[in-house]
Amino acid sequence: MGHMISVAIDGPAGAGKTEAAKAAAKRLRFAFVDTGALYRAVGVAVLRAGKATEDPAEVEACLPDIRLSLAFIEGAQHVYLDGEDITETLYTPQASKASSDVAKVGAVREFLLEPQRELARRQNSIFNGRDIGTVVLPDASLKIFLTAAPEERAARIYKRQRENGSPQPYEEVLADLLRRDKQDSERAAAPLKIAPGAVVLDTTRMDLEESIQAVVALIKEKL
Repeated sequence: MGHMISVAIDGPAGAGKTEAAKAAAKRLRFAFVDTGALYRAVGVAVLRAGKATEDPAEVEACLPDIRLSLAFIEGAQHVYLDGEDITETLYTPQASKASSDVAKVGAVREFLLEPQRELARRQNSIFNGRDIGTVVLPDASLKIFLTAAPEERAARIYKRQRENGSPQPYEEVLADLLRRDKQDSERAAAPLKIAPGAVVLDTTRMDLEESIQAVVALIKEKL
C-alpha cells in the first residue's frame, strides 16, 4: 500500500465543513470521514442508555458498552451503533447538544482516537471535525481551518434545520452556536483552535460551490 493522503478540515459549527469536505472527497475519490458524527453517535448512545450527557462520569461509564462502526456506502458515511444504522438520527438538536457535551470528556476523545487514525492509514481520506489537525491527525498531509462569520454560520444551520423539518428560531440558533463556539474553544480536552501549519479558509462570502472548489484546489496542490 502506498502512502495515503490525509486531509484534516477543522472549524466551528456551521462553517460548511461537512458539505465542502464531502463534495471534495467525492470529486477526488477520497473517503469522507465526518468525525463529528462519531461524537454525535456517542452522545446518542449515552442518551439511549438513560444517562446524563452533562455528567462526565456517567458518559465515561457508558464507553465500554458502546460499539461503533463506520461504513462507506456509495461514498456516503454511515454510522452504526450496535449494528444499527443510526446515521439519520445524528443531526437532531438533541444529538447536537449531546455531542458537544460528550466531546468535552477526555475519555471519549481517547476512545475515538485509534479508529480514526486507522481509517487514515487505510485510504486517502478527508476528515472533518474540531481537533483533527491538532490532535487526531497532527501529521496530516494537509490541514485546513474552515470558518465563517457567526451570523453566516447560524443562517446556514437555520436553513438546514428548516429543510429537515425541525427549525428553531434564528435567534436561538445563533445563541446556541455562540455557546457551542465558546464551549468548543475553552474546553480542556482538545479545544477548537487553528492547527500549526493549517491553511485558514474563510467562507463567509463564498457559496457552497466556491468553498468546495477552494478545498479541492488546496488538496490538488498536495497530490
